[in-house]
Amino acid sequence: MDEKYLKLSEAINEGEAEEAAEESMKLIESGVEVAELFSDCVEPTLNVIGDKFAKLEVFLPELLMASEAVKAVQAEMEPILKAHPIEGKVEKRAVIATVYGDLHDIGMNIVAVMLEVNGFKVKNLGTDVSSNDIIQAASDYDAEIVCLSGLMMPSMPYMQDTIDRIKGDAKHQNRFKILVGGGPVSEEWAKKSGADGYADDAIGAVQEALRVAGLQASA
Repeated sequence: MDEKYLKLSEAINEGEAEEAAEESMKLIESGVEVAELFSDCVEPTLNVIGDKFAKLEVFLPELLMASEAVKAVQAEMEPILKAHPIEGKVEKRAVIATVYGDLHDIGMNIVAVMLEVNGFKVKNLGTDVSSNDIIQAASDYDAEIVCLSGLMMPSMPYMQDTIDRIKGDAKHQNRFKILVGGGPVSEEWAKKSGADGYADDAIGAVQEALRVAGLQASA
């Protein structure tokens, strides 16, 4: 990680919300783009925290504190993102959730914000969401895209179950496009699972959402 990001990364690791917000604005004022801030600092920091959490090197209180720090950064960045979206308004609907058995939401929330400021109407279902509730919410919300997130390996079967249930139901299989992401998710796994798209960061998630929505080819 570039040295200029070390203070922000440390603030997130330590759960220092005010310091993280202040440091993020200093970086923006120095000429760093918001997209770079997330892709080059916030998301790699979250990946490290997620790995440590999965290995029981940090615990839920530390994870929640890091989450609050990232939310503070998001609050600072959101007006800038809204003023300078990645793409034009697209007016597509998406639901996003962390699958059953997983309480991780910081990466998912970043993706939700990035989708919203790029024109998607997003229903964020939160964490630990069952397949039934995800599918019902997607149907009720008249979504085109279902975004599934997971941080921990034990959550992967539940992600697969959600994919299988959508793809195995004739009334849903052509209605919803499925995007997946999260620490244990790889592009290879996504292809084998039957998902329609995969991204390992929030910028990629926006591009993939636009692609599966038929609005832009993936880079």
